[in-house]
Amino acid sequence: MAQTSATSVHHETAADKTRKLTKMALCVALLAISAYISFPLPFTPAMVTAATIIVNMTAFILKPNDAFLVILAWLLIGAAGMPVFPGGSAGLGRLIGPTGGFYVSFVIAAWLMSKLLNGSNSFKKMVFLGIAVGMPVIYVGGCISMYLVAHMDVWATLVAAVFPFIFGDVVKVVAGAFLATRINALLKSNG
Repeated sequence: MAQTSATSVHHETAADKTRKLTKMALCVALLAISAYISFPLPFTPAMVTAATIIVNMTAFILKPNDAFLVILAWLLIGAAGMPVFPGGSAGLGRLIGPTGGFYVSFVIAAWLMSKLLNGSNSFKKMVFLGIAVGMPVIYVGGCISMYLVAHMDVWATLVAAVFPFIFGDVVKVVAGAFLATRINALLKSNG
């Protein structure tokens, strides 16, 4: 008698798809809105923005490909001219300018954090991934664009793209993880 392995295949129902797309659409909207909560620093072209909280939260509540698509949709909407980037800015120039590397790296960071989180709702794991994975990926992207576009040397790039943001970004990772754990628990309890 031959043994067969039965694999459980989960087919998404229409309700599951609707819930997933609604979560994704809300994340895009929150990302666009949170980008308006921004302020410039006098010594760098990069802005302090609440969008980073939502990037983290998105990574922590969505599956990797969904998180990737949310951030990509936000980038495309902004590149097309809708004022959804920090400070209400828009346009392709923002993505190829000195701060564009930050925005583009949001896509990679969100996908990686979500992938490594692997569906966990652990606050500590989220904070760890945000600090150890998300922040470095975003900083590398921001440093690359500032270095190449603004023609800054390495030290000036670190001073403009990393050092002034570390403390605030840790706080934003914690805020994103806090929101995500609450949202995940709420969604799980509501089926």
